[in-house]
Amino acid sequence: YIGLFLNMATLSSMHSTQVTSKQAPYLSASRGRSSTAVFRPKQSHTKAVRSAALSVVAGKTHKVVLLPGDGIGPEIIETSVNVLKEVAKLEDISFDFTECPIGGAAIDLTGDALPASTLEACQNSDAVLLAAIGGYKWDSLPAKERPEQGLLGLRGGLNAFANLRPATVLPQLVDASTLKREVVEGVDIMVVRELTGGIYFGEPKGFGVDKDGNRTGFNTDIYSEPEILRIARVGFETARKRGGRLCSVDKANVLQVSQLWREVVTKLGEEEYPDVELTHMYVDNAAMQLIRAPKQFDTILTGNIFGDILSDAASMLTGSIGMLPSASMPGEGPGVFEPIHGSAPDIAGEDKANPLAQILSAAMMLRYGLNEPKAADRIEAAVLKTLDSGARTGDLAGPGDKIIGCKEMGDVVLQHL
Repeated sequence: YIGLFLNMATLSSMHSTQVTSKQAPYLSASRGRSSTAVFRPKQSHTKAVRSAALSVVAGKTHKVVLLPGDGIGPEIIETSVNVLKEVAKLEDISFDFTECPIGGAAIDLTGDALPASTLEACQNSDAVLLAAIGGYKWDSLPAKERPEQGLLGLRGGLNAFANLRPATVLPQLVDASTLKREVVEGVDIMVVRELTGGIYFGEPKGFGVDKDGNRTGFNTDIYSEPEILRIARVGFETARKRGGRLCSVDKANVLQVSQLWREVVTKLGEEEYPDVELTHMYVDNAAMQLIRAPKQFDTILTGNIFGDILSDAASMLTGSIGMLPSASMPGEGPGVFEPIHGSAPDIAGEDKANPLAQILSAAMMLRYGLNEPKAADRIEAAVLKTLDSGARTGDLAGPGDKIIGCKEMGDVVLQHL
């Protein structure tokens, strides 16, 4: 799967004439530290899983696990499933969808953010399509019981260590960015984030008391050399397929873990990737440069917590976090495909959400998880045509634009398939 992902820069030659690299620049390349890092549910709730086979045609059947999650998740995943059903009819493929609970919905249903039945279904699938996790309702729970633990457990359980997040400004939406046109026009960045190590998974972590009796909280930011090597290779290969420039982001002036990171990345670049231009940047400077001059970046390589922050910052260059898909890929087995935005509980159930990132995540799943590039082409072309038609949800709308809802936006995409 990672090998497939690293060919993102060559996709324009694979597309139909309806989709070119200029029309869709976002298509251009776009372990836990201990056993306790993986969420361990207390019991299996088989009844929480419902399966429905969609045998629309006689072609290959793909086993896809759907994880609607929380907030706007059920709304946006419904639109993507409608699109997948329609494209299945057009491309002689079929899906066996299994919907499972995760996050807050799973907590309410089973008491666990990642039921054993959900993780087992994901592990036995061909791909996982995730919507969103979390919400205000569960914010008062202890940290180890919150919905986000389900996502961490899923990543650890699938060993999905490489997260690729494109941040590309589409020509149709260049004026939707909060930054000036001359700053963001032409931006095309890929953030390669290590996903299953670092401070989110490191041990020890917890609460304690210092020598003066004051309460303390602590986490451990730790990476091993093999962990750094495997994500660095993904970064170098991605950069090689794109513009040939890789910026590794760390905090090596302060943190020992970053000093090891920089040493390993530098050595790998010198020994195996002399054709890739490697630079290093401290994370605070990288955050500033993403806003000041984002076009200087091609591919960004970084660890878990820095990547979490920088990829969200980069996404807003595009005008809306509601436009961007992502993928979390293991060395082998099913990948997880999801929009990068959150659950937006403030608009949940109000038909205001932008479903395009979820629909594009389904397209990425088809292309990189299920090897169905023609079906992916259809969906991506339909999304571009939808934007060309002027269809806008509230997050994309400019002055005078008509605002449509989540369901109608999904219907417009269906019309353009």
